[in-house]
Amino acid sequence: MKDMRPAGRMWHLYKMGGLTPAITSMFDAQSAQQMAFIRSMLKEQRKHSLFDIPLHSMELVVFDLETTGFSPYNGDEIISFGAVSVIGGEIKRDQTFYSVVNPKRNIPDDIVELTGITNEMAADAPELIHVLRGFLEFVQQKVLVAHATGHDKNFLNAALWRTSKVSLSHRVLDTMMIAKWLMPRRRNLSLDALLEEYEIPVTQRHHALEDSLMTAQLWSKFMEEIKSREVDTLGDLYALLSHH
Repeated sequence: MKDMRPAGRMWHLYKMGGLTPAITSMFDAQSAQQMAFIRSMLKEQRKHSLFDIPLHSMELVVFDLETTGFSPYNGDEIISFGAVSVIGGEIKRDQTFYSVVNPKRNIPDDIVELTGITNEMAADAPELIHVLRGFLEFVQQKVLVAHATGHDKNFLNAALWRTSKVSLSHRVLDTMMIAKWLMPRRRNLSLDALLEEYEIPVTQRHHALEDSLMTAQLWSKFMEEIKSREVDTLGDLYALLSHH
């Protein structure tokens, strides 16, 4: 008789179908479905080359995350996702994504004050894997844009690996790096400083969707300057940014 206790079931599934079904068997059915979707989405993304796409017609998603702290590998968690679709430099304000996430841990008081997300709000929110799936369904195969992407990419990669054993395969553009290229002598490249520089109204900082919308406006301003420098494709832009 086969051993169908969790460890035995996992070994049996591994022999029958490989690692993915073995891992997914350890989750509940709904989480397993979400995990399979995420893995399939990111595998498909790796097949696409976007370098030749003209910037003026490129589909992208500007996004932002709010988190409990700065270290995704030391216990900090995502507490909200925000995103907005953009084509070229045109912001699609009717195409947005926003969700609070249940971090399964206490949100520090200073983060509650900063973001407005309370522990009570988070307790009623969906779990990470469900929000990740919703976010990736919204993004599809589009290029991702964020400001100071290191923080967001680290948390996104940590979340993808923990829930689905995959890493982010989307192209990511950093508006901070673009600002550094466009304004090499400027020292303060924070989002607040650049919003002020380009006279973009500040609605609500440290709210994932509002920050995404403001960063999208910044991207639109940058697109005008990029176009004036005769940069036509994503590949051209990446080549220029690689020197900065």
